[in-house]
Amino acid sequence: MTYSPIVIFTYNRLDCLKRTVESLQNNYLASKSRLYIFSDGPKDDDMAKFVEEVRLYLTTITGFLDTQIIHRKNNYGLANNIIDGVTYVVNKHGKVIVLEDDLVTGRYFLQFMNDGLNVYKNELKVIQIHGYGYLNDKSVPETYFLKTADNLGWATWKRGWDLFEKDGESLLNKINNKQLGSQFDRDGSYPFTKMLESQSLGKINSWAIRWYASAFLNNKYTLYPKHSLVLHVGDDERATNYKRLQTKNDPLSVDLYQGEIKVVKCAIDEMNENGRLYNKFLKKYIPSFYKRVVNKLLYFSVILLKKEKYHNNQS
Repeated sequence: MTYSPIVIFTYNRLDCLKRTVESLQNNYLASKSRLYIFSDGPKDDDMAKFVEEVRLYLTTITGFLDTQIIHRKNNYGLANNIIDGVTYVVNKHGKVIVLEDDLVTGRYFLQFMNDGLNVYKNELKVIQIHGYGYLNDKSVPETYFLKTADNLGWATWKRGWDLFEKDGESLLNKINNKQLGSQFDRDGSYPFTKMLESQSLGKINSWAIRWYASAFLNNKYTLYPKHSLVLHVGDDERATNYKRLQTKNDPLSVDLYQGEIKVVKCAIDEMNENGRLYNKFLKKYIPSFYKRVVNKLLYFSVILLKKEKYHNNQS
C-alpha cells in the first residue's frame, strides 16, 4: 500500500504547530508518510518575528519518510495557501491528507485516513475522509456518512479535489437558481448560504465554505469516525478563522480518541438519525448575538494588549 502524503499549513503560531507535529510524529504510520509543510509569509512587520520562529522550528522536524518545507515569500492568506498547496500535492501524488497547524491527532489518525482513502478510492459518491467526529452517540456506527465536506483533518483524492470551485459567486448562483438554499443550510441548522454570500462579496475569505458547496452541488458524501481522531486547539488570539465561541463549552472540544477505528465499506448515504444529530450539533455551534458581541470585544482587547506588549518589548 502506498501511503498518502500529509500536508500541514502553518503561519505564525509556534505552540499550536508543535502540538500538531508532535501528535503526528506519534502516529502509527508517520515514518512511512511523506510530509509537506507550507509556511505562509508574514503580512506585516509585527508578524515577521512569529513567522521566523515557526520556520526555525520547521528545520528540526524529523520522524517522517521525507519532509519538504515550502516557504511562501509573500502572505498568501489561509485560503489561498491551502487551495494552492492541496492542488500541488494532490496533482503530484493523486491523494492527500490535510491538516492546519492547530489540529492535534490521535495515534491512529493516519491509519484511518489511509484506510478510508483505500476502501473508497473507486466510490465516486465519496469526496472526502474526515478525522473529526461530531456524533459521539450510542446510536452512531463506528463510521458514517454525511452529505457535506469538512476541514478539521481530512483527506481526498485528485478526483475529489478536481470538483473544488474557487468562484464563490458561481457556487452561490447555482444554489439559488436551483432553490437549494434550505438544503444547503441543513434545514436552517446553520447559515451556510449566508457564509457563502459573504465569501462571494469578499467579506470573508473561506476556502472551506466553497469546498462544502462544491461537494453539495455534486451530491457527494464524507466519511466520519464515531470517535474523534482530531482535537482542535487553535483558539488563541492569532487564529485566522476560528475563535472560541463560548468560554466554558466550546462545541469543538472533544475527547481525542487514541484507539484504532476500522474502515469497513458501508452504504454511502446519510442516515436520518445521523443527519438529525449533525444538525443538532450545528445549531449548538451558533452563538447567541450577545455572545458574538462579547467575544468580538474580548478578541480585540487581547489583540491591543498583545500589540502594546510587543512594542514595549521592542523599545
